Amino acid sequence: MVIKNAEFITSAGTVEQIIKGSTPEIAVVGRSNVGKSSFINFMCNHGRLAKTSKEPGRTRLINYFDVNKGEFIFVDLPGYGFAKVNDNEKAKWGKIIEAYLQESTGLKNVFVLLDIRREPNADDVQMLNYLYHYNIPFTIIATKGDKLSRSAGLKRKREIANALKVGVGNVLLTSSLNKSGAQEVLDRIENILEVEELPIEE
Repeated sequence: MVIKNAEFITSAGTVEQIIKGSTPEIAVVGRSNVGKSSFINFMCNHGRLAKTSKEPGRTRLINYFDVNKGEFIFVDLPGYGFAKVNDNEKAKWGKIIEAYLQESTGLKNVFVLLDIRREPNADDVQMLNYLYHYNIPFTIIATKGDKLSRSAGLKRKREIANALKVGVGNVLLTSSLNKSGAQEVLDRIENILEVEELPIEE
């Protein structure tokens, strides 16, 4: 898998605006300020594709990005768990995230981003339990690997895997700052798309 080009498609601010198409979609979700936009920019080698901000809670829409001219779509979902947002806004974000996960016809995998330095919190666990319950395939991406040494990063990777009761190999360690971990993620995307293309046995 090589990402040659990527471009913004559209944003959805209401349930009715959610795209329902046949192009494979990989959603990116995580708590506010985990680095979702930076991750998308890093993977697409495009510094300004997804808008980034130092202020948590800036992504309030579902943003769609075409990759390799229709090979697949990255879907940037609003961050969850932002304490400074009022309850009504949280409910609105929660509603549109859940609607996307339930109604998207192209969704193939959810990349759940976790800050490598922080313990998975109740919101993270709730998201994973939701994906388990509805049998939605997911991949755990540990971001901000540059904040720790290599040995400390690998240790945290094992700790996150243990906390979430998944195999260590199911946690991919990345850093958008020092450009590490991209190949593992690209290999994962390739596997996801290959599964989608497998013929159905009669």
